[in-house]
Amino acid sequence: MISQFGVFTSYQANVDANGNNILGDAANEPSISVDPTNLNKMVIGWRQFDSIQSDFREAGWGYTTDGGVHWTFPGVLENNVFRSDPVSHCDETGKFFYLSLKSDQAQSFFCDDVWNSINSGQSWMQGGPGHGGDKEWFTIDTTNGMGHGFQYQFWTGFFSCDTGEFTRSTDGGLTWMTPINIPNSARTGTLDVDTNGNLFVGGSVGSGFSCLRSSNAQIGNQTPTFDRTTTVNLGGSLIQGGINGIGLCGQTFLVVDRSGTATNNNVYMLASVLPSGRSTTDVMFARSTDSGLTFSAPHRINDDPNFQNKWHWFGTLSVAPNARIDVVWYDTRNATNNIDSQLFYSWSTDGGLSWAPNVAVSNPFNPQAGFPNNQKIGDYITIVSDNTGANVAYAATFNVNPNAVGGHEQDVYYVRVSPSGGSTPTPTPTPTATATPTSTATATATFTPTPIPTATFTPTPTFTPTPIPTATHTPTPTPTFTPTPTATFTPTPTPTATHTPTATPTATHTPTATATATRTPTPTPTATHTPTPTPTATATPSLHPAFFSGEVALGNGVYYLQFPNGNVFGYYSYLTDPHWTISFTLAQAFLFRISTTSA
Repeated sequence: MISQFGVFTSYQANVDANGNNILGDAANEPSISVDPTNLNKMVIGWRQFDSIQSDFREAGWGYTTDGGVHWTFPGVLENNVFRSDPVSHCDETGKFFYLSLKSDQAQSFFCDDVWNSINSGQSWMQGGPGHGGDKEWFTIDTTNGMGHGFQYQFWTGFFSCDTGEFTRSTDGGLTWMTPINIPNSARTGTLDVDTNGNLFVGGSVGSGFSCLRSSNAQIGNQTPTFDRTTTVNLGGSLIQGGINGIGLCGQTFLVVDRSGTATNNNVYMLASVLPSGRSTTDVMFARSTDSGLTFSAPHRINDDPNFQNKWHWFGTLSVAPNARIDVVWYDTRNATNNIDSQLFYSWSTDGGLSWAPNVAVSNPFNPQAGFPNNQKIGDYITIVSDNTGANVAYAATFNVNPNAVGGHEQDVYYVRVSPSGGSTPTPTPTPTATATPTSTATATATFTPTPIPTATFTPTPTFTPTPIPTATHTPTPTPTFTPTPTATFTPTPTPTATHTPTATPTATHTPTATATATRTPTPTPTATHTPTPTPTATATPSLHPAFFSGEVALGNGVYYLQFPNGNVFGYYSYLTDPHWTISFTLAQAFLFRISTTSA
């Protein structure tokens, strides 16, 4: 599928060997990375659902060698292994890394590992256990300091693999230190490193946000400590639900400017937040010019005049080697139903003091269509910038599938955005960064911001998706879902499988070209590693009657309640005696006695 919108072209990544859509599967939550030595080479990792009839998902990925025009989808990291929350990165040499959360029959919920590829994403080698937890994220130190090559990872401590909230690898993701806790238990965010090797972590804390700094994480023989903790005001809080079913409306993103210019080592944070008194979200930005000691007041990026009742969600950002900041997000400003969303873009060339007028860069799509028995379109999208533009991976429902929810299915797309407005498929290579470390932060007043020119083009839709041939599998009734804004955020345990995997020794698989849109996996001949076969898991039968109306089984003994209006309430598990249940929230657990007469 190629979706054209004005000068912007979106190319589907999860395709068969002929570049066509695979009918009946689903893909979302994409994470993109780019080879800085050859910007035509990119990798996207995503949550791969082989069937829209199941919430069982694996670690899918695709790669391109021609600037995103053509994508190859070899398959998944491990067949029949439940995986989620993909995060990809590339170091300064062109080596790709893929962090993946997994769950298996040994009950290793929320554990993860980092895979690496030395052939531009064609095949992957598995690293050692990375500890991890729900909503894990990682970054790589690509500076020339003592922490060069170190990888840093953090996650939601309440849903952790074993213990802690943060870990570090000094050998490229092969081994990881014993996890430690971080200040305020910041979660659902990202990390980055400045030119001095200082590590910054940005995440949500309660109804607000924090920026953490560690200046000694780069010292391999020291246990990292965080010497600076700063509360950041982004004008609201993260939420779960709303327009995105059971998912988040976005995560917290933090990036550091390593341009070597006047804005060098600026720290930027951005999130889609629910402001006080509102039922919809805005994309909000704040910046620090003093190494995270203080942050500016929040600035709203979406510039629509009637923003109060519209959704601006899945906001994410990146900073280019030449200091330009790029931001993309989903936006319902043009939708009469306030659901259909478009990908929007804005940028800043003065360190975030002023922003270009918002530009729509995709056709509208219904994000509530195509739910693969997992009622959300993921929890995030991602972007990577270079000197002339930025590369975006996002999920959309352009492809028609009459058997899917809403008649469309979720797929992963790549689009090139730039201030010039052109959708250049082959980006200009960027020279190796030569940013000089700075010992002191650059104050805001030391440079004059460059005015942002008004966009000189207005993209108009020029593409209508062509219906895909009817699927060959049996249709199932299409549920109707109405989103309800939720003002409080509770992380949803991600890796809980409801599928019985079949043991297989094959590490990866390649889709076989076929006239029907059904993928038949075959072994990838270029794989460099074959993991130990996973023993066949045996499904555990239910041990209790359905005490609660609206009870939904996530699998492995975890349940939640869903009301008719779509709201999710609580997560819980039954003990051996099915009349007792343990319910868990962000920071505490409760033991309840229940009965058929009082529940």
